[in-house]
Amino acid sequence: MTGTGSLREVEEQLALVLARVRRVETERLPVSEAQGRTLAEPLRAAIDIPVFDNSGMDGFAVRFADARDASPGHPVSLRVVADLPAGSPLDPPIGPGEAVRIMTGSAVPTAAEAIVPFEDTAGGLADSLGTISVVGAPPAAGTHIRRRADDLAAGDLVLEAGAQLGPLQLSSAAAGGVAEVVVARRPRAAVVSTGAELVPPGLPLTRGQIPESNTELLTGLARGAGAEVVLRTTVDDEGDGLTTAVAEASALGADVVVFSGGVSAGAYEVVKNTLAGTMEFAKVAMQPGKPQGFGVTADGMLLFGLPGNPVSAAVSFEVFVRPALLAMQGRAQLHRHMVRLPAAVPWRTPAGRRQYLPAAIDRSDPARWTVRPATAGGSGSHLAGGLARAEAFAIVPAEVDAVAAGDAVDVMLLS
Repeated sequence: MTGTGSLREVEEQLALVLARVRRVETERLPVSEAQGRTLAEPLRAAIDIPVFDNSGMDGFAVRFADARDASPGHPVSLRVVADLPAGSPLDPPIGPGEAVRIMTGSAVPTAAEAIVPFEDTAGGLADSLGTISVVGAPPAAGTHIRRRADDLAAGDLVLEAGAQLGPLQLSSAAAGGVAEVVVARRPRAAVVSTGAELVPPGLPLTRGQIPESNTELLTGLARGAGAEVVLRTTVDDEGDGLTTAVAEASALGADVVVFSGGVSAGAYEVVKNTLAGTMEFAKVAMQPGKPQGFGVTADGMLLFGLPGNPVSAAVSFEVFVRPALLAMQGRAQLHRHMVRLPAAVPWRTPAGRRQYLPAAIDRSDPARWTVRPATAGGSGSHLAGGLARAEAFAIVPAEVDAVAAGDAVDVMLLS
């Protein structure tokens, strides 16, 4: 190991993880079903965008020469010879002194050279058939005409492989005439919480028991990283529950198993005791999240052993598991977006370890956002309630002794 004393650096641990990641298979999906997926092949437009020259305004398609001299003092009269609602296939001729009423998005007649909006005629929409009086000249030929392929031509690249497909990206694909996309399969994940003290939330607690929250946490985080959670369960610190859970995960085709708890230095560390040899257990120079376990089964299933305290589990997932899940899908960007913000208040940092502090961002001054701890307890690994207020992690280097108000801090945004 490298790093401070016997602690391994975060980057070294992450590199070990990513070196064992295998890409999942691809599948072809309708655009309507591809929300959140990762694009596996470059996406190219199948048709031009726009598909044809079309009107950018409700008004009249005209010959430029007929309307170029119009003004309020010298209106120009034109005879309306056709009407084009959006979707009309007609291409009416336009002779001298003639116009065609046209709606936004309608195909522009071949003979038209400009669009005169209703607002630039004396009668507007109310008097738009028969003869119109143009009182505002189009400034140039082509005014208010949106040209074919102004945005993209058929065959042009819409998105590179590795992009996540959200509503805007899928809309662009549909606009380009693309009906199906090739995407990465969702990685299959199993979430296993360990501990004899864990009780389902809402049930009565006896002395020494706590509500089990990590399966909810890690299931949500896994789904947010594009995974399909095929198993979520809790096992005791003793017995063969963990072995059974791993076998079940494998039978369900899981690509990843995420354990919480059982990886530290205690006497009842079930993950360490059961999977030593398959998994390596290390101390990483980070706080929270120092104890980490990682390994790969014979059939290629990745095993992540995260600390059991909720803040530690959340941080560890963000730093190690999420990048692995995204790499499995071929995502171009493996890490959260970072910003650099001034600290609103001072806080303490751990000696010799990189701090990941659950943080809240003050946006009350749009010109100067600031960051502060989400709870009074700072980066304490047990502060599960404070996670509700966290919208970021403030990341403080190991060599920094303390953060003072006004210090610039790296901030990992969680959305």
